[in-house]
Amino acid sequence: MEWSLLFFLNSALLGVGLSMDAFSVSLADGLHEPDMTRKKMSGIAGVFAFFQAAMPMTGWICVHMFIRYFTAFQKLVPWIALALLLFIGGKMFADGIKGGSGETEKPGTDMTALLLQGIATSIDALSVGFTIAKYGFVMAFVCALIIAVVTFVICMAGLDIGKKFGTKYSDKAALLGGTILILIGIEIFVTGVF
Repeated sequence: MEWSLLFFLNSALLGVGLSMDAFSVSLADGLHEPDMTRKKMSGIAGVFAFFQAAMPMTGWICVHMFIRYFTAFQKLVPWIALALLLFIGGKMFADGIKGGSGETEKPGTDMTALLLQGIATSIDALSVGFTIAKYGFVMAFVCALIIAVVTFVICMAGLDIGKKFGTKYSDKAALLGGTILILIGIEIFVTGVF
């Protein structure tokens, strides 16, 4: 493929498609922590953007270097995403049942949970490395950057929407957020396996 408007449009559309799981998780994070600062929101969206860009590049590298190992690993992707999101969502749901404990760092959005969310929502993007395999390294990298920018914007919107509803329904927000994460994990698993 050559540099063209179509390349940029395809990359942006890939970004929109890949970021839908991250958008849903951002929505859940916003619901879970309605008083989240702009700085923390940018950090969360940045983590999702990083993973959504890193996974296709990792897939691109795998296609060009370790194709037979990557194909075997790809079968595990839905299982990994399911396990990670069930763990995080279940913890958030359980915290919602227990009620707020007044802690400053909410369990659903601490750094460990955020990294797990980033991996779980982007691990299926590894397979995008197959679709961009025909690109040279620079084009693949630019495509990954476009995916990152699109993901960042979409996740910031998800966090904003979640915060608004989280403020309004703060007593049920952790339950809803945990449920959303569990459902996303099941959806990734079902679409990946079947």
